[in-house]
Amino acid sequence: MLPRKLTRFLFPTLDRRFFLRLSLLIAGTFLVCRFWLVPARIEGISMLPTYPEHGFAFCNRLAYRNKPPAYGDVVALRYGGARHLLLKRVIGLEGDTIEFRSGTLFRNNRPVDEPYVVLPCDWSTPPRTVSPNHIYVMGDNRSIPFSTHAGGEIASRRIFGRPL
Repeated sequence: MLPRKLTRFLFPTLDRRFFLRLSLLIAGTFLVCRFWLVPARIEGISMLPTYPEHGFAFCNRLAYRNKPPAYGDVVALRYGGARHLLLKRVIGLEGDTIEFRSGTLFRNNRPVDEPYVVLPCDWSTPPRTVSPNHIYVMGDNRSIPFSTHAGGEIASRRIFGRPL
């Protein structure tokens, strides 16, 4: 025999009060998921091992409302319309010079320690200065060829939020 409180919780009376609470719960969930914590499906290997190939994350849309992203932040970016998001790591801010030398990231001609990059990398790119109102992003999986990676310089306005 179940205790009375547990029975009332599992089998509520379907009255006006119950449907009012249910309506408020549905409306609140809709507002939270539409304007604050947006669910996103993770597909692809560009952020391995930080994020799994087939995963799920909530993106905080308000994360960069009052402050810009910082070095090392993982950001969600709008890509190919509002329905597609990319997760990438910020490796350069406007005015920075970004370059890869034999797999090592150099920012403003100084090597950057990236503990989140664990797979081997052999990228080499010429120096590039990040334009105003842009950031430079890259995935954590640097073992795939540079030419197949979606990343690089992105307009700051395309930042959607930050995954939780």
